[in-house]
Amino acid sequence: MYLYALAVSGGAVAYMPFLTLLLPLRVSAMPGTEVLATLAIAAFVGAISASLSNILFGWASDRTQRRRIWILAGLLLSSALLVSMPYAHDANILIGLIICWQFGLNMMLAPLAAWAGDTIPDVQKGMLGGLLALAPALGALSGAIVTTDIFAGFAHREALVALLVVCMVAPVLFFGNPVPMPHLLRPKDNEVGQAEDNPPTANPAIRMWLARLLVQIAEASLFAFLLLWFRSLDPGFGENDAANIFAVVLGFSVFVALAVGSWSDRTGKPIMPLILTASLAAGGLLIMAWAPDMAFAIAGYVAFGLASSIFLALHSSQTLRVLPRPHTRGRDLGIFNLTNTVPSLIMPWLTMALVPTYGFDALFVLLAGLAIIASILLMTMPRRI
Repeated sequence: MYLYALAVSGGAVAYMPFLTLLLPLRVSAMPGTEVLATLAIAAFVGAISASLSNILFGWASDRTQRRRIWILAGLLLSSALLVSMPYAHDANILIGLIICWQFGLNMMLAPLAAWAGDTIPDVQKGMLGGLLALAPALGALSGAIVTTDIFAGFAHREALVALLVVCMVAPVLFFGNPVPMPHLLRPKDNEVGQAEDNPPTANPAIRMWLARLLVQIAEASLFAFLLLWFRSLDPGFGENDAANIFAVVLGFSVFVALAVGSWSDRTGKPIMPLILTASLAAGGLLIMAWAPDMAFAIAGYVAFGLASSIFLALHSSQTLRVLPRPHTRGRDLGIFNLTNTVPSLIMPWLTMALVPTYGFDALFVLLAGLAIIASILLMTMPRRI
């Protein structure tokens, strides 16, 4: 399980420093290129490529019943394409490479996500969720490493990222030897909500999907516009100040998620932490909406950031409990992955509709409402898992 968590963190390292730091730098260095337009197009087509390929390769690994070979192929393909990025001197070529890279990356990520469902028992899903909180923290740390002064003059920092990814993913492929879990590969009993006389929203899997989507919309909105909001309160608030807050929240969330995940395993209450953290995220957003000064604003964001990070990490592992058909686990997790990509398409329109007229306060109240709905969806599930 520890090697698996390291591999999932390698997946985060594969895309976080490149998309957030190296790609903007690469586009900015292209003469005659409209930076914002190019980055917007790359983000849009990359999200579509990631969404479709994640479902495709999840399904392919279901059909072949061989996760490991798909993970290895995706690791090699995505690493090769990442190393080739510095050789793209035209925006169109770069966008084409990003589409192909997302294709290869999700060839690795989709079966990797499903592999946990095949090999890690339900009694350890909470611990697994806590370990998965390492992924965003290590992804952010890798970005800090590749942008240090030591590597500032290195023209091929994408190669350094690819090397880190290989070192993190390869150990589970070559040394991971999970104990066979035949019961995890058998279809589960008919779930509540699948009967014809019950509405679709009674299905635990649908409720889990909707809850994650709502929290992800809030998380994506805050990630994109947090610095602008802080500066609206204090014009002297700098990028480094925001980065330090991000780092503290992500680092602390790892330890809290591990503790909470272990508690949920011991007590047999896997959904309770999700209900509580969604509610705490809503509370943090309301504090942000009504913050009278910067101290309250930071406190509200820390509450939201900590709660949402724990929610997303634990949700990723507990989702494996509610998928009723192991033979389509990879495909179904690809559909769950849409909750990671769809918010990036929804979030800009929400912000543009609310902030110019009503300010950030209205946006935060709306996002708090979404988090509360997520908590209610999980609280009222017709069957505890």
